[in-house]
Amino acid sequence: MRRNGFTLLEVLIATLIMGLAVVGLLSAISTSMRSAARLTDYDRVALLAKAQMDALLLNLHLPPFSVVGGEFDSASTGGVQAGWRARVTPFDSPPERGAGTQILERIELEIWWMSGPQRRTFTLEAFRRKLLRAADLAALGRASP
Repeated sequence: MRRNGFTLLEVLIATLIMGLAVVGLLSAISTSMRSAARLTDYDRVALLAKAQMDALLLNLHLPPFSVVGGEFDSASTGGVQAGWRARVTPFDSPPERGAGTQILERIELEIWWMSGPQRRTFTLEAFRRKLLRAADLAALGRASP
């Protein structure tokens, strides 16, 4: 006897297999979308961090041992709350310091942003040469042992 078509059981099993495949595919797409959104925020904040570090490196009037900070404009972060905090410390300086002495400064920049309810951070570090001024000597003198 010759059969044409599929039985009801075969159709139900095929439908179940297709349903499981679709659920797995939708789950993978959802995970990919969340990852893409997280990376978009990270990339946007990384670009702002580079611009902020460049501005700090060009600002020659930051006193040693100072801590400065602020928040980024929400328009530049795509509506994500984000900010920064920078610390300036002398990294290397000669024992005999005077006005006009060249030292190496370290700038640590911490960038933070909110990813949902969680605060995320990363840190950048840069070094620059600087000529000491009289005001800098006073700050270095207080911090020396």
